[in-house]
Amino acid sequence: MAESSKNTQEADEIDLFELVGILWSQKLLIVSVTLVFTLLAAVYAFVTKPEYEARIFLQPPTLNGIADFNYGRTKGAELTPYTIKDVYDVFARNLQSESLRRAFFAEIYLPSLSESERAGSQDALYAEYLKKLTIGVPSKDQPDRYSVSVDSESPAQATAWVKAFAARAGAAAEDEMIKNVTREAEVRARNLGQQISTLQEVEGKIREDSITQLREALKVARAIDLVDPPIISGNVSAEFSAAMNGQLTYMRGTKALEAEIKNLEERKSDDPFIDSLRTLQIKQSFYKDLQVSPDSVSVYRLDGAVEQPDRPIKPKRGIIIGLGFVLGVLLGSLIAFARYFVRAKAVKA
Repeated sequence: MAESSKNTQEADEIDLFELVGILWSQKLLIVSVTLVFTLLAAVYAFVTKPEYEARIFLQPPTLNGIADFNYGRTKGAELTPYTIKDVYDVFARNLQSESLRRAFFAEIYLPSLSESERAGSQDALYAEYLKKLTIGVPSKDQPDRYSVSVDSESPAQATAWVKAFAARAGAAAEDEMIKNVTREAEVRARNLGQQISTLQEVEGKIREDSITQLREALKVARAIDLVDPPIISGNVSAEFSAAMNGQLTYMRGTKALEAEIKNLEERKSDDPFIDSLRTLQIKQSFYKDLQVSPDSVSVYRLDGAVEQPDRPIKPKRGIIIGLGFVLGVLLGSLIAFARYFVRAKAVKA
């Protein structure tokens, strides 16, 4: 048994040495194939146009950035102030919207292509465009940070595009927020206007009722020929004067009643006699004139500077050349073995 095991081990060693001998005998073939594949890989690596990646990181705005969105928005004004999350959610929704991608594709990406490239399938071009434009969503470690990356053969173009895409998302979000603020202000102003109109209408009815009551009192005063109110001395005079309302209004006398009726009939406006009217008008004027400038607000902020890339991400020249070398060695060895066995079979025949 020991002798058999020894013979088997020797046979394996002989087979291994034989394989090495086969490869060594055709080393020129293996070297030639390896050299060819390595050169082809090197040519591909250096001829292929490099692609650069520009990346931008985006974070929520500051309280100062959203302050103008909350101008005039208080709980007392029945308008809940916006939070940073409210504003940033609007930006995130616009950043990931298909409409923004499509608009950028049509207005920026397609014009950058040559006529022959634009002549291809639009769906294929859009699919290729989506490979170049990537939006990174927040992670568990950084739940509020989004990223946008653009791949391009030009580092300057990649940097410009990534900035433009983020700026477009920001502009769309700002426009949406401003429209929301403006619309809510318009609704609030309309509600206040309705309150003002109601108060003015009610006050007009009250004045008409007062005129009617005074006219009836005037009839009574004329019937009893009471021109002037009676003169009563002492404390009774003050008490009696204060009671000259309602059924005793006629006690004011015809002169006072006629003058009061004339004054009420000639009154041009009831506004000075309406409580809280001026306060409502000031609020209405505020909401009517409320404007938010895009220059005074922000819906996101950059996390770090956007720098132009100086090292391409594609092609990986070292990896490509290394793969070419390994593939050449393997293929050369296979060709060497195949050549050896073909020759051995021919000799036996």
